[in-house]
Amino acid sequence: MSSTETPVKRDAPVRENAVRTREPRRKGIRVPAIALNLIALVAGVGVWAWLASLGVQALPGPAAVAGRAGELIADGTLAEDTLASLRRVLTGFALGTLLAVPVGFLMGWYPVARGLLEPYVQFFRTVPPLAMIPLAIVLLGIGEVPKVFVIFLAAFLSSVVAAFQGVVGVDRTLIDAARVLGARDGTIFLKVVVPASAPFILVGMRIGLGSAWGTLVAAELIAAQEGLGHRMQTAQLYYDLPTIFVGLITIGLLGLLMDRLLLLAERRLTRWQETR
Repeated sequence: MSSTETPVKRDAPVRENAVRTREPRRKGIRVPAIALNLIALVAGVGVWAWLASLGVQALPGPAAVAGRAGELIADGTLAEDTLASLRRVLTGFALGTLLAVPVGFLMGWYPVARGLLEPYVQFFRTVPPLAMIPLAIVLLGIGEVPKVFVIFLAAFLSSVVAAFQGVVGVDRTLIDAARVLGARDGTIFLKVVVPASAPFILVGMRIGLGSAWGTLVAAELIAAQEGLGHRMQTAQLYYDLPTIFVGLITIGLLGLLMDRLLLLAERRLTRWQETR
């Protein structure tokens, strides 16, 4: 090397990378989810009150609806209707889910069961549960059974497909690895397939719960004497918009609460998954 040549600085890229790694990362402002929920709630009530003040389609304001809710709570009507609707939704949803999970597992695990059951599942999925109301009345009468049946059908059809997709979507590598280790089909099903399908099942349950609540009002058309849907239909005859709003808000709050409980269960049961 001649005296005029300068030595090569081999550590320059290293120093440059070190400087880059020491640069602070920019972090965005993180707002708690509960704060965002409260902001959305206040904004929604504000828009509602503003539209009511403009006289849009005789829309009742929050104060009028709150006053009507207080009256229904005071005379016990709201509590009775809520309990009646909850009983129907929970019964139909529980029965639909309990049947959907094993049927979905059978369809996903055994090709013969899939070939036998899938056409019926797909057929009834294209038929809205509300379209089954006339048939339910004719075959089951006008008691509680047809109401629960329609809700059950809505929850079942939403959950069975999710359970089926959960089993089909299990990584074959996990199943093959378990078989190499000597596990039998029953052990593989309980230790591999069921845990891997849990996220799909819980998502299907959330969808089924929404379908159950969405079917409630129509189900209570079947000669109901109590229930939130029945109260709303009766209020419709007298153009009692505050009572209708009370029923809508109550159904929405109950559905939201139950959905959050399922979401909490999903997070606890699927902690092993990577979350964003």
